[in-house]
Formats: sequence, C-alpha cells, structure tokens
Amino acid sequence: MFSLMNQPDIDIMFIRALIAFIAMPGVVAFLLPALISGLEPWPSGGTLVGTVPLVLGVGGLLLCVREFYVRGRGTLAPWSPPRQLVTSGLYRFSRNPMYVSVVLMLLGWACLFQGAALWIYAIGITIAFHLRVVAGEEPWLARAHGEDWLSYSARVPRWFGFPSRRVPFDW
Repeated sequence: MFSLMNQPDIDIMFIRALIAFIAMPGVVAFLLPALISGLEPWPSGGTLVGTVPLVLGVGGLLLCVREFYVRGRGTLAPWSPPRQLVTSGLYRFSRNPMYVSVVLMLLGWACLFQGAALWIYAIGITIAFHLRVVAGEEPWLARAHGEDWLSYSARVPRWFGFPSRRVPFDW
C-alpha cells in the first residue's frame, strides 16, 4: 500500500516540485494564456510558426525543473528553492533559462492565436520577470551563495546572449 509517511524525502520533494510546477508556470504559461485566448479549440488566423517557440519553451522548462530537482535538490518555488546553486544544464548558458522558456511559450501562444491581449501579456510577463530577477532573485542568490554566485554571475549572462554587469541592479 502506498503511503507518503513511509516514503523517503525525495518523494515529498517530488510532490512539492509538481505542485510548484502546476502553481507557477502552469498558471502563467498555460492557464492564463488559455483564458486570454478565449479557450479557442484551435487557433484561427494564427501561424503555426508559434509551435516552434512553444515546443522549445516547454522543453526548456522541463529541463530546468529537472535540474532544480536533481542537481539543486529543490523546486522552482520560492517556498522550496534548490539547496545548491544550479549551474548545469541550460544554466550553463543563462542564469534564467526557466524564465526564458516561459517567455518562449508565451510568444508561441501569441503567434498561434494572434491576439493583441496575448502579445501584451507576454510583454508584461517579460518585464515582470526581469524586475523580479534583478530586484529580488539576484540579491537573494548573492546572499545565499556568496562567492559561488559571484563567480557564476560573472561567467554566465542573465539572459541568453546578453552579458550583464555584476552590479545587482543594472536596469
């Protein structure tokens, strides 16, 4: 008989990771775009080109969640963050590939459904992610991981292909 009480900590962590995935990117990248698009069964007037960023975004997001779970021993949720600084996988190329993946998904939805509201939502979320990273996450990571974070942030750009300075608030 299955019982959570008798399972190792990794099962509890998996449940936390699943809940965080559903609560965060599940809402931002799936539920809200569906509501904004009017829950159309198939895009009308959109372009299938949107499937490329959508698929890349979903794949990138899943890879990032796996890295947080396996390497970082935590989840994407602020209430259960990785215990270790994750610098492997897509995190070798960007300090924020999870956010980039979600933005790719939103751009994919906007291309598929061709709705102005989806484009505005994607742009708004992109700006919100940047502000969250710069004003919240990076200062916290610097405090939590010290020299490891400073070394990592000096080597790896914040966003793919866009090097950033080590100053915490470089708008």
